[in-house]
Amino acid sequence: MALDRDHVLRSAAALLTRKSTATMDEVAKAAGISRATLHRHFAGRDALVRALESLGIEECVAALDAARPDEGPAGEAVRRLVREFEPVAGLLAFLYTENQLFEGAEQNAGWARIDERIAALFRRGQEAGEFRIDLTPAWLTEALYGLLASAAWAVTEGRVAPKDFTHMIVELLLGGAVRRAES
Repeated sequence: MALDRDHVLRSAAALLTRKSTATMDEVAKAAGISRATLHRHFAGRDALVRALESLGIEECVAALDAARPDEGPAGEAVRRLVREFEPVAGLLAFLYTENQLFEGAEQNAGWARIDERIAALFRRGQEAGEFRIDLTPAWLTEALYGLLASAAWAVTEGRVAPKDFTHMIVELLLGGAVRRAES
């Protein structure tokens, strides 16, 4: 029987978003395979995390595409973006804590492309007068990632209702990013 790599990665993602310290044995059990089979396909935790990174980037790009960040008012585009990111937020939260993914020359260029697309949305909102100009697009992008990760953890822990995910992130982010009328 051939290994369903996508099933293994999605099972690992589901487990690691709930328990980031899960062992390879626990990942194998969650995927319904033996530890030896898991190790034949992923030499260790680092290889598994790198494969999850690729899945995460793929999922983030799909969410960005579905959100249509270049269409309509920037505030509405941010709302769509958060809504589209919700299904991948747990994986993003896990990856966000994996420091080795963001250090040195081995950083996947896919993250930079995602960052630029999100920053372009915030820049567009600033140019249209919707968002504050004293907060850089790069900072607003990082703030969005932090809020997505925090909300994913809060939902997973049962501290926040899943139905409130988009509302809480958008209201906090845009409430802080909205350009105030000058007096």
